[in-house]
Amino acid sequence: MKIYSWNVNGIRSVTRKGTLQSFIKTHRPDILCLQETKAERGQADIDLNGQGYHEYWNSAVKKGYSGTAVFTRSEPLSVVNGFCADIVRKYRFTDGEGRDSLEEGRVISAEYPKFYIVTVYTPNAKDDLSRLDLRYKHWDPAFLAHCKHLEKKKPVVFCGDLNVAHTELDLANPGPNRGKKGFTDEEREGFQHFIDAGFVDTLRLFKEGKGHYTWWSHFANSRARNVGWRIDYVLVSEALRKAVKAADIHADIMGSDHCPVSITLDT
Repeated sequence: MKIYSWNVNGIRSVTRKGTLQSFIKTHRPDILCLQETKAERGQADIDLNGQGYHEYWNSAVKKGYSGTAVFTRSEPLSVVNGFCADIVRKYRFTDGEGRDSLEEGRVISAEYPKFYIVTVYTPNAKDDLSRLDLRYKHWDPAFLAHCKHLEKKKPVVFCGDLNVAHTELDLANPGPNRGKKGFTDEEREGFQHFIDAGFVDTLRLFKEGKGHYTWWSHFANSRARNVGWRIDYVLVSEALRKAVKAADIHADIMGSDHCPVSITLDT
């Protein structure tokens, strides 16, 4: 089974360019998780149902902002948007400026016979770090609690734009970026908690060292020079470690400032 995740930075843009259609035709993902769709179902000019996919969307209340989607060839047993009620009651999801991250369409969980797929678009800490407190104290712990709750029933695959470079190997220039959004101690600690809880960073099963990036700034020809960050991930429960047969970054796929990431799972 081929599972792909891609922050498309606007699904209407990548469909207008034909990039998404070409990608799907070439790679034929069994499950495709998208982040930052910036749209509602029906707004993108692409007939995925005609290509054998079931569509599930979680769109933000604010039009043209955030949002996630899952396109899957196999119909899930169930699909849930957002977090369960117990988690919502335990954590605070509104930032210091009154923006409610629960209204931003950031999480979809799809249940399959042998595992869950969860896609996430983690809130950006912002240049002024105005959302760092939300990330560190509430969002990251809540998302981990959500995945561990699902894991009580069956293993979990979670993927998406986590908006953090975990280690110094995960960005081209760690020194000048230390303490900035995406590379604060708090965000990195939040990611480490996923690892400590038993989730496996699948890319690191197959690839070591630097140079494996998934996002590049539009400035200074960063992508061509591969001066980037790895902030898009696929993690799996420890029970699925041996089932992961490949993990890849598809930097040749254009159309967004992010590129797709994928795993091949032996089901």
